Amino acid sequence: MKYKISLFLLFVFVLNSCQDENEKRRAENEKEAKKKEVIFNNINKGWVFIDEPINEISEQKISSWPQWRDFLKEIDQKPRKTIGAFQKKSAAIAKKAMALNENIPAEFNLPQIKSRISVLITKVKMMDLFIHLDKIPDEKVTFLIGEINKELVSLERQMDNIVVKSKIPKEQGEEDFLRMLDTTRAIPNAITDPNLKKIE
Repeated sequence: MKYKISLFLLFVFVLNSCQDENEKRRAENEKEAKKKEVIFNNINKGWVFIDEPINEISEQKISSWPQWRDFLKEIDQKPRKTIGAFQKKSAAIAKKAMALNENIPAEFNLPQIKSRISVLITKVKMMDLFIHLDKIPDEKVTFLIGEINKELVSLERQMDNIVVKSKIPKEQGEEDFLRMLDTTRAIPNAITDPNLKKIE
């Protein structure tokens, strides 16, 4: 009889602890779902890119620079419904950003443009990295979206500057003067270069 009572008490104890475990698990799942919902809402609110060119020059380049057009089109489309959709969109934006290094128009194939593109790519890749983490740091993702917008503005303003400077007429002899300033084309100095023969 004692054996049956102890077995019954053990059974009640196990059943009770299982119910406690289920309740704990359910509470943790609800807590996790609320966290994910907050993260989704924060990212959804902060997912605002400057998808329109800020000046005429940038707008003109959309037609002649397909990678630039594709990148702007990609950031224009905002994902909906799930964090997974934002993760896919982020990966697509990163891929389009990487393509910006290809076929840069000749007038913009300059160090100041390339450096801005590199910074833009870095920030897009960082955003893509953070949004794919298990615990998504939504503040960092939204901060990086703002940083990407700043880089876009900086890149478009630099394009504008290059076009404006190219329209300024050069003075007579300015080309020769600029060539003389180019140290890579300078005549080597016999004093500083011991390999050169002395002219007597």
